[in-house]
Amino acid sequence: MSAEAADRSGLLPGSFAPDARLAALGSLAVLTAAYGSVLYHVTDVVGGSRLMLATLVGTATLAVATGRVLRVRTALLLAVLSLAGGFAVYFLSVPASQRALISPERLLSDTVALLTGLSVLRLTQANVWALSVAPTPVFLSWYLAVRRRYVPSVIVGGTVLAVLVLTGDAGLLTTLAGVVGAAAVVGFGTLDRHGGTATQVDTLVILLAVMVVAAATLSVVPATRTAPVLPDRGSPSGVTSLVDARDRVEVVGTIRLSPQVQFTVESQAESYWTTATYDRYTGTGWVRSGDTSPYEEPLSGPPGEGPAVQQTVTAETELGAMPAAWRPTTVTDIPASRVRVTPQGTLRPATTLDPGERYTVTSRLNRPSPDTLQAAGTDYPDAVVERYTQLPASTPDRVRERAATVADDAGAETPYETAVAFESYLESTKRYSLTVERPEGSVADAFLFEMDAGYCTYYATTMVTMLRAEGVPARFATGYTAGERVGADEWVVRGLDSHAWVQVYVPDEGWVRFDPTPAAPRQSAEQARLSDARRSDAGGVDTAETLNATPVPTPADDDSVVDATPTPAPAGGGNMPGNRAAPDAVADPVAASDAGGGPTLPSRETLALWGVVLVGVGAAVRRTGAGARAVRAVWLRRRGPRRDPDTDAVRAFERLAYLLEQQERPRRPGETPRAYVECVTSDDRARLVLRAYERARYGDGVDRETADAATDAVGELVRERTLPTRPFAR
Repeated sequence: MSAEAADRSGLLPGSFAPDARLAALGSLAVLTAAYGSVLYHVTDVVGGSRLMLATLVGTATLAVATGRVLRVRTALLLAVLSLAGGFAVYFLSVPASQRALISPERLLSDTVALLTGLSVLRLTQANVWALSVAPTPVFLSWYLAVRRRYVPSVIVGGTVLAVLVLTGDAGLLTTLAGVVGAAAVVGFGTLDRHGGTATQVDTLVILLAVMVVAAATLSVVPATRTAPVLPDRGSPSGVTSLVDARDRVEVVGTIRLSPQVQFTVESQAESYWTTATYDRYTGTGWVRSGDTSPYEEPLSGPPGEGPAVQQTVTAETELGAMPAAWRPTTVTDIPASRVRVTPQGTLRPATTLDPGERYTVTSRLNRPSPDTLQAAGTDYPDAVVERYTQLPASTPDRVRERAATVADDAGAETPYETAVAFESYLESTKRYSLTVERPEGSVADAFLFEMDAGYCTYYATTMVTMLRAEGVPARFATGYTAGERVGADEWVVRGLDSHAWVQVYVPDEGWVRFDPTPAAPRQSAEQARLSDARRSDAGGVDTAETLNATPVPTPADDDSVVDATPTPAPAGGGNMPGNRAAPDAVADPVAASDAGGGPTLPSRETLALWGVVLVGVGAAVRRTGAGARAVRAVWLRRRGPRRDPDTDAVRAFERLAYLLEQQERPRRPGETPRAYVECVTSDDRARLVLRAYERARYGDGVDRETADAATDAVGELVRERTLPTRPFAR
């Protein structure tokens, strides 16, 4: 087909082929960035983010440089060798004690676990795994794209993205970006290989935008009926429970506490009932690394000679956790096959506990005195330092600076004094509230510098981050406060008792609890929620014991080390000794939020979604020609800046001609300006503009007065003829 025929048929000219190819490669960059950002995040959390960035960029550059000279078989062989070498490096990076446990069956089960929700961040050497996996798909997908094999290229990149979606590490926005990038690679690649029309390009962009907007408006699965922490009105739905022993906790925005009874405890001592501890801070939440192991009696207890305490826990609703005082050593009254143990030492059920099921746990408490903690040194095991002082590389420097300032202002010289200083600082400078807006980026940074209020996950996350910034090993713990005491050795624990706190590692003592959340306003919020539930006759909020309970004197504290004087717990609230309530704390669970005082910027997801919408609208405007018409309509109505008289006269005629073409008929090929104007209108103002144009274009020019008269005349015609209520004069 000739160029002229191609132009008449609407086919894109040959010069569009490079444009389509560039668009396909740009779309592949979006797909690569989607799964690459997930791998980069893994290394940002665990370590090696700069190396990951260099790996992604360098591998793609190598593929582009060698794409035309390297044979396909050679490239495939290099990809296989790269993948095999990467897994070999990962295998060797695993500690020898864990490497001995690796078997074909274990590899298969781990692979299945990854594909069914096991986060990459839970792998022991997650950063090495990410760096080992990244080069192969990046090189192969870009190599194939350079050779114009777009579909295989998308299959390679899309497979990696799909795996990361299955592991739960790729979020909604990342997944959407990857899917749109993959679809665009195929679409633009088809145009590159087979040609197409400009209309098809615009249509493709519009369809991609519609895909993103439609997918982004899908609702999230709501929370389960037994979740101790529920979403409040206006908060995101599907809030993950703090205490169901899952492997990942995300810090969310506004929540609502459930008053439903979760379990009862018969115990020789009051305690916090721990369900999980987390070691890896992602900036927006917590991940528990490592996999669970079968329960084998007895479990190791804390160092020292702490007392043994026996607790019998009875489930009152479905429980996905096994609450117990820290630190559990033996479990009875339940088959051992139903008990799993995390690498951090907490218990979790292999299957959900049904209402009425019970188990008995013996825990050995660590109750060091303040003098003992003050005298403890900093001889931490290397494994503890490596795991429990980790912070994401993207953590802002001002967090470390604030932690150092608080410690210095308090005169802290030991890890214990540092922990007490941070605990007191957060209690006294932040208000307690369940109504907060989820921050973007680092939770600890936002809570320190941008938020006035928060609840337990914000306090605990921030304190752990500050401790780690000062080199003190610490971790995030979840579970329940003691609950409502209904007898000398019996407590009723509700969903509203769910809580998060801090564990600090102390040499020769083990993990010691600190709680920076103000106790008084938290307990007041819990009591208010329980009272509301009772007034509305909500089901499941009381037992026979709570309805007939009489006040029971509170004995000395169990395992708290901050203050020897316990604070009496109100009904429905956990006893939280040692907490000093902030003077401006907010007790109402929905009355306060992080009042920043200024306008709130949209989230990145919102901005990205609106960006896609604007691109789609832009393509639709281009597709319909509305954009060009709008620009010309503005041009037609604007007088424009005054230039030399001849230029102004020519511009006046161009505006007149465009007006007549839109309202009468287009000017025919070869038709002179005079013949056209005289044919379509007899208006004297149009003839005045025509004469000025002819003198400016073909004669000796016009003066300023004539040019202004022509400009004014065409302005009058435009105003008259573009008003729908005015007749069109011929």
